[in-house]
Amino acid sequence: MSVAFRRDGDEEHLEPKFEVPIPPGPNLVTATGLKMIHQRIATLEAQLAAASDEPAIAAAKRDLRYWRARLATAELQPLPAGSDVQFGSRVRFTMDGRTREITIVGHDEADPGRGFLAFTAPLARALLGAAPGNLVEFNGREDAIEVREVSGCC
Repeated sequence: MSVAFRRDGDEEHLEPKFEVPIPPGPNLVTATGLKMIHQRIATLEAQLAAASDEPAIAAAKRDLRYWRARLATAELQPLPAGSDVQFGSRVRFTMDGRTREITIVGHDEADPGRGFLAFTAPLARALLGAAPGNLVEFNGREDAIEVREVSGCC
């Protein structure tokens, strides 16, 4: 039989599992984000204790290393104060004739589909420091965004 058709097992064809990449820069978190990290660690510790097969154990250990590193580096940010856009602010704005609302959060809390953007996202960076009534430059346009309302969130 040709070597090309021989298959000893599935193990040789599995892709290697790498560590979960940690975003560069500071690990800023809201109080909600810090609570989420603690919950993820507790969930993973429970999964690890209940796991019996080697791939599940390895996956849980890998994810647990990530979340423990995120907990160790977490920098809890104060609630936003004042009327300008800061980390943790909920911002209502108009862009391209549409009114949108986002909340500026840490990397692990980010969920763009639900309106939670990481503070390093281009739109969040453009809004930081703006106040209601300000026109903000974005995507090469000087008055691309009009900030309508700013409030605290988490």
